[in-house]
Amino acid sequence: MTTPSAGPSLLGPAEVRLLADRLGLRPTKQRGQNFVIDPNTVRRIVRDSGIGADDVVLEVGPGLGSLTLALLAVARRVVAVELDPLLADELPATVAERAPDQVAAFEVVLADALRIDAVPGPAPTALVANLPYNVSVPVLLHLLGLLPSLERGLVMVQSEVADRLAARPGSKVYGVPSVKASWYAEVRRAGAVGRNVFWPAPNVDSGLVAWTRREPPATTVSRSEVFTVVDAGFAHRRKALRASLRELAGSAEASSAALAAAGIDPLTRGEQLVLADFVRLTEALVATTGRAVAPGAGR
Repeated sequence: MTTPSAGPSLLGPAEVRLLADRLGLRPTKQRGQNFVIDPNTVRRIVRDSGIGADDVVLEVGPGLGSLTLALLAVARRVVAVELDPLLADELPATVAERAPDQVAAFEVVLADALRIDAVPGPAPTALVANLPYNVSVPVLLHLLGLLPSLERGLVMVQSEVADRLAARPGSKVYGVPSVKASWYAEVRRAGAVGRNVFWPAPNVDSGLVAWTRREPPATTVSRSEVFTVVDAGFAHRRKALRASLRELAGSAEASSAALAAAGIDPLTRGEQLVLADFVRLTEALVATTGRAVAPGAGR
């Protein structure tokens, strides 16, 4: 009779430091390198993500493999995207040593997650990651746009960023990330994570954000056009939309006409609009100006 595998052996504080010492690794703030050293935290992330045995999981910024090992205990396959060559080279050896039964279910990609245009193997169904805090929002939006196969996810980000991603209209932190994320998914705050679970401990608090894919709005304009209007709507938070959209529309009069056509008070501010309002406003801008909205900078 075959003895069942005990599953991956997770990394604790001593194992993380030993790995770092062996590699001569000094975590850098520039790359947002704060490694999780608490097995209970990665177990919680995997549990709360809702992934199962059929899932192909995409992880970004796996670092030394703390979360990777916990994901391999549950998922069918894990693809990790790592920017640091030192860490990317070491990760397969860590998996082989601590999760030998899951070696075939793991692949690491040496790449910048902001610039990848494909993921090897079967289409990923979930994104579960401790995202690099300095680029967490652009990475999340890029991957949601790039990979429609992603059905759900749970990411750890800086606490304030978690608040912004999950914010609702009218709140002080509602803004560009809130609206753009809502194009792709239903987003919610999924808890907080203490500083003491990281090495080195960051000087910011962390939060979990969960999301579930939904269909984008049905519209005659492009996502890029809508996102350009969103950017303009929040570029000057204290200004009314009539003024904020003047440059985009070509004049204050054109801006007012588009707002009126969309059924939005010209004195409304961007933080009062939901995604559907921005979509309607973009359609009205195209209709009243007779031209496409100029593309914005990135997604």
